Amino acid sequence: MAPPVSIRRALTVLVLAFSMISFSLTNWAATASPELKPGHPTRYTVQKGDTLWGIAGRFLRDPWRWPEIWQRNTAIDNPHLIYPGDVLVLNMVNGSPELRVLRRKVVKLSPAVYTEPLDEAIPTIPPNAIQAFLTSPLVIEEDGLKDAGYVAIGLDGKIALGMHSVMYARGLPAADTKFYRILRPGKRFFDPLTKEFLGQQAEHVGDARLLTPGETAKLEIIRSHKEVSPGDRMLPAPSDIGLPYYTPHAPEINLRGFIIDAPGGVAEVGPYSVVVVSVGTRENIEPGHVLRIMRDAGVARDPVTRNLFKIPEEESGLLMVFRTFEKVSYALVMEAVRPVHVLDIVETP
Repeated sequence: MAPPVSIRRALTVLVLAFSMISFSLTNWAATASPELKPGHPTRYTVQKGDTLWGIAGRFLRDPWRWPEIWQRNTAIDNPHLIYPGDVLVLNMVNGSPELRVLRRKVVKLSPAVYTEPLDEAIPTIPPNAIQAFLTSPLVIEEDGLKDAGYVAIGLDGKIALGMHSVMYARGLPAADTKFYRILRPGKRFFDPLTKEFLGQQAEHVGDARLLTPGETAKLEIIRSHKEVSPGDRMLPAPSDIGLPYYTPHAPEINLRGFIIDAPGGVAEVGPYSVVVVSVGTRENIEPGHVLRIMRDAGVARDPVTRNLFKIPEEESGLLMVFRTFEKVSYALVMEAVRPVHVLDIVETP
């Protein structure tokens, strides 16, 4: 039996009210000013070796929100680039914190003229933590290397190949490509819940330089991370890229995924460790996205009722995505209050 009209109207009004409250709270959370860290400085001189994330941690409880308080100085071409010697000044404007930079001046001396060059700009995160992961490994579809060229055999019939070994390869593209990346099918990634296949890692085994082109090409191995073997696949090497400047920000939607791998096969990782997460471009993940790491502690037995109960998830830290593929992404653990494990949950902060 349907409830009376008056009750249905009351329920409708109640649902609408809760919806408006939920929307208001969500909107407030999204627009509230970042909270300053107790004991924060009002000025800070940038030092060589600093990172933007580390500097922001001096001022904010949530360092990843530094772009929200960063105000462009008209004397600066790129507001995200700061250099050793620059002075950062924190001000309160209409109750909200703002961070400005006083640019270090170029000093000229007479009678001779000397210029003091600016050092390299301060990166968002430690470059050495992610540099090796910016171009490799690749994440490919299943059998994604099936049509790639391959190592046939080494010079004089050798099958165990390493640095400076000369080898023959077949199936290379006819294009005038000088350098090749040697790859080997690696780990296969699956969603822990749905068991969906998310991609396969193409392990970077080494690099080779073309000596003689042709149907059976001759190459020299110029770099090897592991022993190269016949059957290893080959693709044109990507151009070297510099370290991108990332702007940390939260995804625009609420999402949840998992840490599905920690390169190196370690059981647990800490700050500045690279991990693979089960969300990618299809979830609109992009470099710079910050995700919260949550630890699922499982269940425990109630000491009184003897029934099992779910232990609430606890925050373990934060990570920032720096490289994306369709269904997975590579991310750097930026903060951790406890060890981070494979299968820990990642979600919108």
